[in-house]
Amino acid sequence: MCSRPEPREPLRRVAVVGGTHGNEMSGVYLARHWLRAPGELRRPSFSAVPVLANPAATAACRRYVDCDLNRTFTSAFLTARAHPDDPYEVTRARELNQLLGPKASGQAFDFVLDLHNTTASMGTCLIAESTHNVFAMHLCRHLQLQSPELSCRVFLYQLPGEESYSVSSVAKNGLGLELGPQPQGVLRADLLIRMRALVAAALDFIQLFNQGTAFPAFEMEAYRKVSSVNFPRTEAGELAGMVHPQLQDRDFEPLRPGAPVFQTFSGKDVLYEGEATAYPVFINEAAYYEKGIAFFQTEKVTFSVPALPALAPAPAPAPAP
Repeated sequence: MCSRPEPREPLRRVAVVGGTHGNEMSGVYLARHWLRAPGELRRPSFSAVPVLANPAATAACRRYVDCDLNRTFTSAFLTARAHPDDPYEVTRARELNQLLGPKASGQAFDFVLDLHNTTASMGTCLIAESTHNVFAMHLCRHLQLQSPELSCRVFLYQLPGEESYSVSSVAKNGLGLELGPQPQGVLRADLLIRMRALVAAALDFIQLFNQGTAFPAFEMEAYRKVSSVNFPRTEAGELAGMVHPQLQDRDFEPLRPGAPVFQTFSGKDVLYEGEATAYPVFINEAAYYEKGIAFFQTEKVTFSVPALPALAPAPAPAPAP
């Protein structure tokens, strides 16, 4: 069951962030476009601003310059004393925290949409911290209903007790859009068009909420991260195998005990040894090789999301004396 931290007043400040990773091109080019022509983001009841999160990495068409920007929005990085030798992305995270936050403060932006691509066959994926974010769950449901013919899955990335670390966590509320498969540094028209439509639908949802629309309770299905799985390795730490052909491109599909997950370079199959069915995601994601992650293991969960009540009408101004 979700808890109820839903907003009690209209959302007034929204940021649409692209280029958190500089080689994920849908968000990069949409952010660049909206910085030149922001009218597409405008809605009557709130301001929506485009942000290019990692300009240096974007200019170099690299995921990052020194370290992963989307892992640096923790208190350890944000509150540490600045130093000239700090990694570029740590300095940039502090700048974004001042622009969009400060994190966990009443002055923070009301909502951040963070735009990403993946090389994995994830299709359209909505990334939230946990089931406890009622507003984000209703937004996910709204986006799913806009195109019911397309799969639009929800991935819950935060482990129990883990501090949030993504750029969207700086705001009071947020959601990540993850579209793939798209190679790093490549721009696919179909995915950019899809991402653009999702952003428009998300902004329309916020507009509906601000106008006093109530949203009923519903049952939500999502995929909650359990753990990460590394590739087979040699004693020296080198790759000893690859994702098995029977697993490749099967993100969100059930992985049952005994199914092959890897194939070593000598041709041996490595089987899944878990006791229960899992649902792998981010299978063979290019950016995760350096992190020692072949895929994330998730569990499919179904939970109740409570109704999102209409905002109370603003009090009428007092009559002039």
